[in-house]
This record gives sequence, C-alpha cells and structure tokens, in this order.
Amino acid sequence: MILTTTRLNLAALNEMDRDAFVAAVGPTFENSPWVAQAAWARRPFADVDALHAAMLDVVRQAPQERRIAFLCGHPELAGREAQAGTMTAESVGEQRSAGLDALSRDELDEMQYLNRAYRERHGFPFIIAVRRNTKQQIFEAMRTRAAASTETEQRAALDQIGFITRGRINALLDG
Repeated sequence: MILTTTRLNLAALNEMDRDAFVAAVGPTFENSPWVAQAAWARRPFADVDALHAAMLDVVRQAPQERRIAFLCGHPELAGREAQAGTMTAESVGEQRSAGLDALSRDELDEMQYLNRAYRERHGFPFIIAVRRNTKQQIFEAMRTRAAASTETEQRAALDQIGFITRGRINALLDG
C-alpha cells in the first residue's frame, strides 16, 4: 500500500537493491511489479520526473500484448473488483475520491453498462485519473471515449495512467 507515514527520498531509492526497489515503487503501477523490476536497471534517477519517465517508458516500450495485459490489470470503475473488495488500496482511495463508491442504483447501472460497452469495443477497461475528475466528468468521458478508435484509446489510457502513477509516486517520495 502506498499510503504511508514515512516518505522515501530519491537517494535512498537509488541505493536500494532490486527487491526493495520493487517493494517500494512497484505498487505505483497497478498489479504490475514488472514495471519497477525493469525500471530498477535504469537507476540512478536524477529526480522524481526521471523515475516516473523511466517507469512509463518501460510500459510504452513493452510489446503490444504485454501493454494490453497491463491495461487489463486495471479495475473497472465501480466494477466487479470494487464490489468484491479486491482492488488495490490505491484504487480504492482514488475511486472513493470521486464518489464512485457511493453511486446511486441508476448511476451504478449506467456505470456497469458503460464499463461493459467500453471493454467490448476496446478489449480493456476504461481508465481515467479519477482524482483529476468529478463523477460527472468521468461519466461524460466514458460516454465520449467509448466511440474512439482502440488505438486512440490505448494512447489515452496510457496518458491517464501517467497521471495516476505520478500522483502515486508523489505520495510516496519526497521531492
């Protein structure tokens, strides 16, 4: 879990062995410790921007099949993972911040419909940096983005993951 009272500093992170590094920053990329494992080899990082860029670069340079699997590792908004209580602590907090844990029955029905339609069209869940959006903006984005091409949505999902993971890294590290 990223929510911690002790923040790490970059110098300490740069000195960590691979296992410690992955344990520290791996959770910033949803269910994907392989991102931190690959980024570890790119140390030392000059600053937090360099760390984040290296981790995003690992994802962007991954083969297409691995990128799709990575996207599929993200939970649907107010979806079955939320209902089952199996989301990461980070995703729980993020979805709660937008009120997605307290949807009305009609909102939940619409969210489930939009999740299903999006996944059927694109092959991966709808991904958005919920902390940067209101509940209404999220619904509107789901309606709008469902019609985009899958190639466009893959890029959009990775861009949104960039926002999500930067927020997570900022919560973890000083500077």
